Amino acid sequence: MINIKNITILGSTGSIGTSALEVIRNKSSEFNVVAMSAHYNHKLLIEQIEEFKPEYVSIGTKVGYEEIITKYPDLEVYLGNEGLKKLGGLDKADIVLTAVSGAVGIEATIESIKKEKRIALANKETMVAAGDLINNMLKEYKAEIIPVDSEHSAIYQSLLGGKKNEVNKIIITASGGTFRGKTLKELNNVKVEDALKHPNWSMGKKITVDSSTLCNKGLEVIEAHQLFNVSYDNIEVLVHPQSIIHSMVEFNDMSIIAQLGVPDMKVPIQYAFTYPNRISNNVLKSLDFKTISNLTFDQVDNDVFKGVEYAYFAGRVGQSMPAVYNAANEIAVDEFINGNIKFLDIYRVIKDTMDKHIVHSVDSLEKVIKADTWARKEALRIIKTF
Repeated sequence: MINIKNITILGSTGSIGTSALEVIRNKSSEFNVVAMSAHYNHKLLIEQIEEFKPEYVSIGTKVGYEEIITKYPDLEVYLGNEGLKKLGGLDKADIVLTAVSGAVGIEATIESIKKEKRIALANKETMVAAGDLINNMLKEYKAEIIPVDSEHSAIYQSLLGGKKNEVNKIIITASGGTFRGKTLKELNNVKVEDALKHPNWSMGKKITVDSSTLCNKGLEVIEAHQLFNVSYDNIEVLVHPQSIIHSMVEFNDMSIIAQLGVPDMKVPIQYAFTYPNRISNNVLKSLDFKTISNLTFDQVDNDVFKGVEYAYFAGRVGQSMPAVYNAANEIAVDEFINGNIKFLDIYRVIKDTMDKHIVHSVDSLEKVIKADTWARKEALRIIKTF
């Protein structure tokens, strides 16, 4: 008899959320959606409610909330960040997929840990801004985090090939984003629509811009440090444009174990849902090595793409600085998408915000929020001076 797993999807209308629903759709005898949330897109959320019939829903806008409670009077509906927290702590869920973008995912993840759930984590900011707090909580509660980011899922899987004390280094691969190979001069006047043309992955606007600045890799470096307890000196980033090798682990004997696959998020999502088992994947085709002409690797051009370098700095400083890096980046990306700053100004906002920050501990949620709130206000203040 199949034991059906109840799943909460935070961010069901985003790229990760819709991919997760496709996994569930094709394995409906094994997974049931018990709850889902969306921020703006209540129209798509309503379509998802119709198909998957969750018991609980949260929406980020008052307009969406009013429409959903009118249409579904028997459905338990929540609004905003409080709704995310409610859904994160539902007793009925076995697995919580945290696929919201930004620091709003932290509190929901904390609620899931308190309820000792499996957390399929696709929210980089949780471990970046609050990694120390989350890791301390994981020691106290019997929750588990299975990373869903393709890179961290690859590392997680590769680490199974050896013992933790046998790891020499982690190698995180990067596609290089939309502007791989560009010079500073060429990036000076790029437009938002240019930054949103990712060569390999279909993602939301914020994550796609992060990929074009390589700040996504910076966030992943900090996240890898927190998830796998590996020193920053033993984390390397390599540009791998084909996005076939999703990341690698080098062990002390100099053997390297890599996880390869087609660039599709449904693979790490399903893995997080079914770990330690691997079940059939009817959605994707096998990786056809006969069609791969070459796999190439290059170092990050830190003179142009400063997001990785700034992240290493933030991570090594530690405490509240990673939260500041993350928050300043979120504000800068949002302002770039809205046409208020130039592409290269994103780096300037991050650096100037970190330069102004007085580091403090983040051993409580309140202190994480303090660092996050300060950085957002400071980043906006800096932008006004441009």
